[in-house]
Amino acid sequence: MKIKPGIYILLAAKMLFGGLALVSCDKEPFTKDPSAKLLFSSDTLLFDTVFTSIGTATRHFKVYNPYDKSLEIKSISLAGATESPYRINVDGIPGHRFDDIILHGGDSLYVFVEATIDPVEGNLPMVVKDSVVFITNGNIQNVKLVAWGQDVNIIRGEKFTSGILESGKPYLVYDFMMVDSGQVLSVEPGVRIHFQPGSGLFVAGTILVFGTPEEPVIFQGARTESGYRNIPGQWEGVWLMPGSTGNRIVHTSVRNGVNGIIADSLASPGDTTLYLANSRIENMTYAGLYAREAVVYSYNTVIANCGHHTIVLSGAGDYTFYHSTFANYWNFSSRRTPSVIIQNHTETGSSGQAPIRVLFGNSIIHGSLNQEIRFLPQRDERFDVLFSHSLLGIDDSFASANSDIFLNCIYGFSPGFTSPSSFNFRPESGSVLIDAGDPEIGALHPLDLDGNLRVSDSAPDIGAYEWYKEEEEEE
Repeated sequence: MKIKPGIYILLAAKMLFGGLALVSCDKEPFTKDPSAKLLFSSDTLLFDTVFTSIGTATRHFKVYNPYDKSLEIKSISLAGATESPYRINVDGIPGHRFDDIILHGGDSLYVFVEATIDPVEGNLPMVVKDSVVFITNGNIQNVKLVAWGQDVNIIRGEKFTSGILESGKPYLVYDFMMVDSGQVLSVEPGVRIHFQPGSGLFVAGTILVFGTPEEPVIFQGARTESGYRNIPGQWEGVWLMPGSTGNRIVHTSVRNGVNGIIADSLASPGDTTLYLANSRIENMTYAGLYAREAVVYSYNTVIANCGHHTIVLSGAGDYTFYHSTFANYWNFSSRRTPSVIIQNHTETGSSGQAPIRVLFGNSIIHGSLNQEIRFLPQRDERFDVLFSHSLLGIDDSFASANSDIFLNCIYGFSPGFTSPSSFNFRPESGSVLIDAGDPEIGALHPLDLDGNLRVSDSAPDIGAYEWYKEEEEEE
């Protein structure tokens, strides 16, 4: 199939003072000096990878007249003319070429660019180039346009039976993708699944996600531009539906959704709803992990920056977290809800107030609030909860009222992350996290999220990452 990218370029001027105008009969001073040239805010307009069939975000550059007198732009056109995969729009009028445009002295105009690329039938991105050419006083100047088109496998409201989702071209999901009841879908290392707004992954059967440190599996929104990299709410999330058991998600990144993972499984005794390891869940509008009457075992997991909660644990569930980091420094709006909610009922009250078991070992719960843990309702004999060798963002009154469930825990201290604003939750030198973990828990999972050994010194560090001096020097 031929590459037929369609690019849309909008040129807009500052019209309030007549910055851009077509040549008219009005006389005004302008320079014809051959040395008079336009200036540009950029000589090349670059796009991140553009998935086939969907457009990019709008990019732009500015064109300046640095002189006191007006300049007559003889023409603005595309180098590829009518055969170009791009097209331009000047002041609301589409075309490939526009002539005799005056740019007043000291003024400027904007060039806005969008790209839509048709299928390229390849696993690797393919470069698509052209340029916008300006002719002024005999001078030929141009701004290069460079985009990469990436072909994708389209999934549109598809139910999967047992099989393997192979790596190669990314997957782009419209509406939903679903693992049907009684079916097992395995996801290979390096698979990238991108979701359009409103779409999500539903698992009625079982999903086995086998990323590796070198080739993690990626679940995120459909926009890959840098401006969308950390924007939440771009897709719905992963829902492990009631009856779904045996799910394993390893070395996986889940980013920028409404909810990261909902484990809503009513698991039978002895069944594990979700085994979650060596993974990151970040930038969710509501919650990173929302578990209802489920069995979850997790280690080396980072859940960060969620609009309401990093984790919600509810119902008659059994939840274990070792060497995990729950860090909530959400800054898209004012967050008033604690990062971790533990409740022995569901919102519907369908299970009444049943026993709930929760264990945090060598883990971090911290964020921008003074109190980042809440029990709903108040903790009683139906709450079997223990925090062991963990750093907790709690206030003095909560710590005193629940002292029996805190074993060698730290509170009232900053964790000393390397750079929370850059999503780097590794401990920095001098952090209270260093060597503060329980060696027995550390021995259960001797490698940290980076693959570093955490049992080579007196005690493991708290959280998903072990501090190493050489890492700090590389920052």
